[in-house]
Amino acid sequence: MIESDIPQLVIDDIVSRALAEDVGPGDVTTLATVDSGTPCSAEIIAKAPGIVAGLYVADAVFRHLDPETVVAFASHDGAAVSPGTVVLRLDGDARAILTGERTALNFLQRMSGIATLAARFVEAAKGTNARICDTRKTAPGVRALDKYAVRAGGGHNHRVGLFDGILIKDNHIRAAGGIRRAVERARESAHHLLAIEAEAQSIPQVEEAVRAGADVIMLDNMNLDEIKQAVALIGGRCRTEVSGGVSLETVRAYAQCGVDYISVGALTHSAPALDISLEITGAQG
Repeated sequence: MIESDIPQLVIDDIVSRALAEDVGPGDVTTLATVDSGTPCSAEIIAKAPGIVAGLYVADAVFRHLDPETVVAFASHDGAAVSPGTVVLRLDGDARAILTGERTALNFLQRMSGIATLAARFVEAAKGTNARICDTRKTAPGVRALDKYAVRAGGGHNHRVGLFDGILIKDNHIRAAGGIRRAVERARESAHHLLAIEAEAQSIPQVEEAVRAGADVIMLDNMNLDEIKQAVALIGGRCRTEVSGGVSLETVRAYAQCGVDYISVGALTHSAPALDISLEITGAQG
């Protein structure tokens, strides 16, 4: 079980913007068809197997629309669910529940889809030392939720943004005039707690990154033989990360090469949404 470690202010801001986008000046369908003050009970139910994530965000949606809504957690983020599993129960004003339905489900389905895919990658690499990590390939504005969902699935987070880790990629290398120069310049400006990672696309670049003193070397789009050679060459002098073209079918082979991290952009940019629905179980309309 994991509990949300996203600051509530962040969740509330994301939820407020999502509701403003969807509801606008008012939910005309619900306002036209449901009397004000109609009491309602509902359940949010998984329709497919997977890992649930985003329950705290869904809770915030309904509380934002009506603070009197009673939200009961029937599951928890990080839990495995099967078709028919009830994850949330709601009691409150029918208008608030109907208005918040799609926004809450959008968050739940996306986050649960990410958690489910992350869990599959983690399972595929089980028994190796490699950590499955996300990337910055997230939906703009909801990165905190995407990365939380990866953790709910048992994965790990790469840097949060451009501010909390130096990652020297191919374009930085070209602009700086080489890996060694880029790493040296980064070392001159970085504080002692800020790690420096350099991308390498060939064995000569790996050698250059090692000599430059990179803390982490990203082995980008290398084949298995090149990765094994790179790991042997590095010899534990720095940490290693594999990136590029990793799939569920290939991740274990990469992990068995002895790398420390495997970053997978697909966790957040290509995870299929988990099928989850809301069903009214009782209303006095």
